[in-house]
Amino acid sequence: MGINGFDNTRREFIKKSGVVAGAVLLATTPARVLGANDRVRIGMIGVGGRGQDLLKQVLAVPNAQLVAIADIYSRRRDEAQKLAPGIRTFDDHRKLLETELDGVIVASPLHLHAKHFLDTVAAGKDLYCEKTMTWSIAEADECLAAAKKSNRVIQIGLQHESSGALADTRKWIAQGMLGKVTQVESWMSRNTPHGEGQWVRPVPPDCDAAHTNWTAFLNGRPDRPFDGYKYMNWRLFWEFSGGNITENMVHQIAWIMSALNLPLPTSAYMSGGVFSEKDGREVPDTIAVTLDFPQDLVVTWQSTFSNSRYGLGERLLGSEGTVEHVAGATDMVTGRSQEETRYWPERVNNKKDSVLTSGTPDQNHMANWIDCIRSRKTPNASVDIGYRSAVAGHMANLAYRTKQRVTFEKAREMKG
Repeated sequence: MGINGFDNTRREFIKKSGVVAGAVLLATTPARVLGANDRVRIGMIGVGGRGQDLLKQVLAVPNAQLVAIADIYSRRRDEAQKLAPGIRTFDDHRKLLETELDGVIVASPLHLHAKHFLDTVAAGKDLYCEKTMTWSIAEADECLAAAKKSNRVIQIGLQHESSGALADTRKWIAQGMLGKVTQVESWMSRNTPHGEGQWVRPVPPDCDAAHTNWTAFLNGRPDRPFDGYKYMNWRLFWEFSGGNITENMVHQIAWIMSALNLPLPTSAYMSGGVFSEKDGREVPDTIAVTLDFPQDLVVTWQSTFSNSRYGLGERLLGSEGTVEHVAGATDMVTGRSQEETRYWPERVNNKKDSVLTSGTPDQNHMANWIDCIRSRKTPNASVDIGYRSAVAGHMANLAYRTKQRVTFEKAREMKG
């Protein structure tokens, strides 16, 4: 058994996913050639809270048509129909994949991402997969391999990859304005009223075995009676979630890795615990992560659910200059928050560059994917950065759960 208490070797993962070697070959079939006036036909797997956010984004993209959704909970299907009257609804994602679609959005819980990712690619559909790309490193390996064998357009839901701040930071780095970067500081802070833990949701009266497919939700994990609390609050439990690392850190580590063109970390450390609200959750709410990278670079990420003062941000610290991106730091006088990315030269080594503020607008991340379905170009958040950011996050969680420094090689052996 792996660290997560769920045997997830490559062989068994393929078996449980229902993906056979020949199925991946289906993804090499040519995509429908889309004319300028053809609508891009979109389906969705998973239309819970995050899924409904993405559903609304699709509806706002010109010349995109939401055709169908699939969800194993009847309430979610009904809610989706109210948001998009006339769509087809399915209680099994495999039925959705049999319909005529150009692309599929996967917004199911994390532990289902890989199954839905692989099934979508095998069905020959383009894919938008919510972050984090997978629940484990073994799953990430499988999904990356399937993607590389296919000709599918795949976007990962790492919205920061479409930010103007990333484009400007990359430009400043390429111009040598930061010099040698040896350290990156990053953080994410939140707070909730006392007694109300982050992510805890009420269980609706109809959240029961009669209105959900509990077996599909478990996805090969040990069978047990239906548990509405775990179904609604899967983010709190290791069996289904990677906690705050896969919910939030992954966005920022992907941004950092993209800006600096970083490979996989060589090792990870993580400390913390359940300190803010002791409400039965397993995943920590207070976190300090350190990731070591090749070529003398260390990246840290800190998070708390007990204080929201400093929002989130990243500081890239170089010998020639600094880039700081901050979002959500609250002004104590006005109550407003700010998002800003600035560059400052290190005057001791750099007297020629000036202070700069990022001015490049963000791209619409969903529209970028749909544009790429037409052009067959690589989207902003490719499967490659989805893979690298997922592995970095899983390494951190494994370090926390085993209370030790974890190298990439050790993490793969742990099957986490």
